[in-house]
Amino acid sequence: MAERLTVRAALELEVFKRTEVRVYAGERNLDRPVRWVHTGEIPDIHRFLTGQEMLLTAGLGMGGTALQQRAFIRRVADARAAVLVVELAGRMFDSMPQAAVEEAEAAGLPLVGLADEIPFVETSAQVHEVLVGLRVKQLIAEEATSQAFMDLLLADEDYVGMVRELARRTGHAVVLEDVAHQMLAYGGATPDADRVVNEWSAHSRAIHERHHPLVARGNEAPAASAASFSQVEPCARQPVILRGESWGWLHLLHGDVRPHPAVLRTLERAAAAVAISLLSERESGARASQRQTALLNRLLLGDITGERFVSLSLALGQDLRGRELIVLTAWAGDDEPVKDHVLARLLQEAGWPAVVADTGEFDVAVVGLPARADTTAVRDLLAGHGVRGGVSRTVEASALPLALRQSRSAACVAAAAEFPEVRHFDDLGALRLLVALSEGPELRRYVEDELGPLLEHDALVKNPLLPTLRTFLDCGGNKARAAEELFIQRRTLYHRLDRLSEILGLDLTQVSNQQRLQLAMRGHDLLRKPTLRRT
Repeated sequence: MAERLTVRAALELEVFKRTEVRVYAGERNLDRPVRWVHTGEIPDIHRFLTGQEMLLTAGLGMGGTALQQRAFIRRVADARAAVLVVELAGRMFDSMPQAAVEEAEAAGLPLVGLADEIPFVETSAQVHEVLVGLRVKQLIAEEATSQAFMDLLLADEDYVGMVRELARRTGHAVVLEDVAHQMLAYGGATPDADRVVNEWSAHSRAIHERHHPLVARGNEAPAASAASFSQVEPCARQPVILRGESWGWLHLLHGDVRPHPAVLRTLERAAAAVAISLLSERESGARASQRQTALLNRLLLGDITGERFVSLSLALGQDLRGRELIVLTAWAGDDEPVKDHVLARLLQEAGWPAVVADTGEFDVAVVGLPARADTTAVRDLLAGHGVRGGVSRTVEASALPLALRQSRSAACVAAAAEFPEVRHFDDLGALRLLVALSEGPELRRYVEDELGPLLEHDALVKNPLLPTLRTFLDCGGNKARAAEELFIQRRTLYHRLDRLSEILGLDLTQVSNQQRLQLAMRGHDLLRKPTLRRT
């Protein structure tokens, strides 16, 4: 059974085999979908059409003159009927009027003549039976799709699993990105999709930020403006909405093959599943199975106090009683977070009791320090193994929830650094405010407002200007120092700064503008922390 009933397929039903069927006009549009069947013998039958109907008539309402017949055909075509079927058995016509044929061909309306009368009621019944069958099949397929994503959620699968399942079900490559256009997951890779992914910023910024995404309207084929995808592979995009805010987008890289509306509905369901998985990770802290992870999750959620956490840690063999405590939040590098057993091993070898848990994006450890120890040894231990991480202040058990937030803030800054480093919360300064803003959409919006035009420019050129702006700002607006740092002549720097001012619409010589751009640059670095996971 086909996914939709077309005019061509409808004319092959049993009821039409009882007579001679001839296509007089519009043969090029016989693959139009048929949504319903309608009959009528009045001149203004078009008023009762809503589009994609098979209109059956004996011709009584078409009129007796060529002018009337042409007007009738135009009205039916403008009402977006799928096909006009006319009985030529003598009630009104013995042959198809030439004026009707010419007008239908000009309008692209399939015009079909029947040599004999057929029961229109039976015709409607057969067409509707096929349509109902197709709808039932569609509902069953959609239910299976919804159940598949629900099963993944129940299995505690993350967004990478959702991307993988969407790619498998649609047969197209899929990319998940956040609102800052950072690619987070890529499934169903193909050589054509790889070429798009390799220049992802150009695809995401230069195409989707300028043109409307591909959408489906009802049962019609999806459509986009003719110039929407002139330089990259076509792609459908569905927003991922989290707590009423746009968190990111799912991209379906369908290439030259226009996706069926059913595929776009699958894309919508996948986006909803991704949002649920992200919400689950953010609320619960992790996909925990081990006891230490479950215990630390309870502390993260506020289900237990810091004192109760220390008490329960003893039952797991970790004696944190009577010790000063710190919280470590660690990241291994660009590929995957530090596995909890690695972090636990490092701390165990150092002789420090600790409860360690994998919280998904980062790994967290509550560490009991030995007497007269400070955080320097801990930072040296992590840095010596190439770990990006953050360290909280030394606290008592009651302040552990605060220490958790401190270490995560420091780790966010460390994760965005160019080289692996371990940051202490007290060293963050104003970055603490940016980290807090990065948890929601505010920082992303600020960075896009300030640097968006420059990022879009850099996505389409071989010689980006962002490094020049970064160096100029790091040099406090000193042009001579910036030129030396960049190993270029001052005249070249002046030209680049003029171009930057033109793109950003700002006077770079003003200190206030330098300060706002420096803040945006720091925010941009924070949002670029390595989170890509390829399936």
